[in-house]
Amino acid sequence: MNSYSVISIIILYLLVLFGIAYWAERKAKKRWVNNAYVYTLSLAVYCSAWTYYGSVGIAARSGVSFLTTYLGPIIAAPLWIVVLKKVIRISKQHKISSIADFISLRYGNNRFLGGLVTVVCVIGILPYISLQLKAVSETFSILTSTPLTASTSSVFTDTTFYVAILLATFVAFFGTRTVDAARRRQGIIFSVAVESILKLVFFLAIGIYVTFYLFDGTSDIFNKISKTDNFESLISLTSIEAGINWYFMIALSFFAIFLLPRQFQVSVIENVTEKHLKKAIWLFPLYLLLFNIFVIFIAWGGRLSLGNTVNPDYFTLLLPLKEQNTVLATLVFLGGFSAVISMVVVSTLALSTMLSNNLIIPYGFLDKFSRSHPERIDYYIKNIRRIAIFSLIVGAYLFYINFNIQLSLFSIGLISFVVIAQLAPSFFIGLFWNRGSARAAKLSIISGSLITTYTLILPFVLDSIFDNATYIENGPFGFGLLRPYQLFGIDFLTPVTHAFFWSMFFNILVYLAISLASVGNYRERNYAEMFVHSNAHYLQENAFVWKGEAYVQDIRNMLYTFLGRRKTDHALHQFFNKYDIPLTTERADARLINFSEKLLTGSLGGASSRILIASVIQEQPVSLVEVLEILEENKKAISSNKTLTQKSKELTKLTEELKKANHQLQLQDKLKDEFLDTVAHELKTPITAIRATSEVLKDNEDMPDSLQQEFLSNILHDSKRLSKLINNILDLEKLASGREIFDKKEHNLQKTIDRAVKGILPIAKEKQVRIKVSKEINIIKSRYDEDRMLQVFTNILSNAIKFVEKEKGEISIRYKRGTNAVLIQIEDNGKGIPKEDVPHIFDKFYQSKNQNLQKPVGSGFGLAISKHIVENHKGKIWVDEEVITGARFNIKLPCK
Repeated sequence: MNSYSVISIIILYLLVLFGIAYWAERKAKKRWVNNAYVYTLSLAVYCSAWTYYGSVGIAARSGVSFLTTYLGPIIAAPLWIVVLKKVIRISKQHKISSIADFISLRYGNNRFLGGLVTVVCVIGILPYISLQLKAVSETFSILTSTPLTASTSSVFTDTTFYVAILLATFVAFFGTRTVDAARRRQGIIFSVAVESILKLVFFLAIGIYVTFYLFDGTSDIFNKISKTDNFESLISLTSIEAGINWYFMIALSFFAIFLLPRQFQVSVIENVTEKHLKKAIWLFPLYLLLFNIFVIFIAWGGRLSLGNTVNPDYFTLLLPLKEQNTVLATLVFLGGFSAVISMVVVSTLALSTMLSNNLIIPYGFLDKFSRSHPERIDYYIKNIRRIAIFSLIVGAYLFYINFNIQLSLFSIGLISFVVIAQLAPSFFIGLFWNRGSARAAKLSIISGSLITTYTLILPFVLDSIFDNATYIENGPFGFGLLRPYQLFGIDFLTPVTHAFFWSMFFNILVYLAISLASVGNYRERNYAEMFVHSNAHYLQENAFVWKGEAYVQDIRNMLYTFLGRRKTDHALHQFFNKYDIPLTTERADARLINFSEKLLTGSLGGASSRILIASVIQEQPVSLVEVLEILEENKKAISSNKTLTQKSKELTKLTEELKKANHQLQLQDKLKDEFLDTVAHELKTPITAIRATSEVLKDNEDMPDSLQQEFLSNILHDSKRLSKLINNILDLEKLASGREIFDKKEHNLQKTIDRAVKGILPIAKEKQVRIKVSKEINIIKSRYDEDRMLQVFTNILSNAIKFVEKEKGEISIRYKRGTNAVLIQIEDNGKGIPKEDVPHIFDKFYQSKNQNLQKPVGSGFGLAISKHIVENHKGKIWVDEEVITGARFNIKLPCK
């Protein structure tokens, strides 16, 4: 393909991503934008160009060793429910916006520590971002068949440079729309999720193409590659030393999934709810497994088809191009480009926040901000972050054109992993051990970073500058024990695992030794308690240990300067109401100081917020005795809070039950009104008929005797109907109140049913309805009031006759006898009962909305009476929902 076509595709693709991100920003509150699947797919930002290209390269060179990069995260995923959940909870509580803020806050909001973590992350991630640019440049060159042009003399003719600027623009536009860095960037996260889907689909496409189109399946590839040299080394660990290297590589990737700034950004800062972790702990490992299912076959297929003459990192692109399949090659390029975009965007977003909040603002702009208007401060902070974003991208590009051309994707990625791993002891140990001090954290990170520089970064830089750096082979001044790749004689580890082992050894040693030898100040101990026992201190502003003098007005004025009057007044008003503190309070307590610091942290970062709070309070040292006293008070408060929480839960449960009961009462009240309307109508109909007929008889005294007899018969019929209706109402009321006395005696159930059938038979014959009663040989005896039970059977049978078709109607009565009970089933082939009516068919006041079920005559509450009668006999009556046609009533009664 020509360059212009590929450039057009890149620009179009970026425009689509801009559109997706903008759309997602506007739909941020929608569930299909903001859910566990989007959260999990955003975690797949871990799969960068290294995954897309570099894994195939390492599989071609070293076989299954590429798996170590993914085994670490897969092992880590189940632990998220404990570790990551705790980190998310602490971060939300304290409005943490980066991993630098998190580590510095754990050690007393130490400004130097936050800056140190930021420097380590920038040094570690800048080469990683340059790796992505390297992938874009080289794949563009392969796809367009043009030579690489990355050099200092051709920056403005290099397509990669303009791609980098476009990515920086994307991050600057969507990543700095709000000053509060702790707020979610839904547009960026949703676009990353979309890219995660695309890169997986396109990678699977090339895997299927190579495995089943270029070759005849996996067995074909395996049989052919097994005949090549060094095949055994590609599928197994050849020695104990290789196994040790595997162990360290898995540990390295385990740390990376927690500590990489981009992973912390998507997994912690962008998390909406802890519940999303439940899906992520299995869906993310599944994503990684799918991504790697074809890696080894693409690598082997590339070796078989292309040999060792090309860079194996790009087998995914070279194989379809070899077969003139430019469409698939373009899709593969877009998949890799998606991996690049998501990694670069999220990494620069995270690093720019760290730079602004932990270096630029606290060390350079805080004094200027204190003399500015709040709106200008927002403007300054946004511009600082935008400048940081562009500086990071340009810095990564400059690193790429000076160093990266000679290194593989895999090597660059692992160097970044080792650098970032230096944060692991301070992060993990500090999360679960409260003895860790700020001094220990600072010195451990510095010592580990120095060892990494000596054993990995320095040899890499010297190798790039000089053809033969003698100190690498012989050690400084010829001292062999200090050779950077075989420090102290350890020569069986790869350069990466060697650097990781020694840096972690000294890092952990220094951290533990200094932590045990020294005790941090009261502020460090306070935050250590809050982090280690995060559940106990969750949402506990009063867990902050502090002693000194501070005034509410001073804090309010300071907040006005940085947050504005409106936002400050609203936040303080909520705070005072929450703790029932009078608005006229003059002196500030520890809760207000901690609350104010959190308000500033989201916008300015932990370091700056600590400086600003310290500027308006007169803090005094707190003795160990006072710390213990305050913590004891907090312990009592927490215990009291647990009791209140339990009572609150009970009250919430009771409230829900009351709501349900109230809803039922309202429903019953509504049904009662409908019932009374129906009864009034039923009463009105015969009364109106009687009145009208009587008036006709009165006004026509000379009416013939035969006609008078007919009118009198109608009056008598309507009078009986009216009497029956009134009796049913009284009957229902008596049954419901429990005042009815039943004359229970032992009866033959078959005979009682036969009586009911005989009583209803004339009506059935008139409508030509057949009634079938199953013949039960054994006599079924039960204790019941025969008149009342006869009323139940008659009511159900008469209902069945009314709702079956004339001449086609059939009613069947069956018995199913158990040990201590008998089930009578009365089934018809009529219109049936709608499903929505089944749960309410026996309710007192319920009238079906389906007009097909309305009775021609009667009150409509015969089934309610039947239910009361059966239940008073310790029985049960219900309707089957599974019947396809008609209705089936079940009556269960105790028997002997």
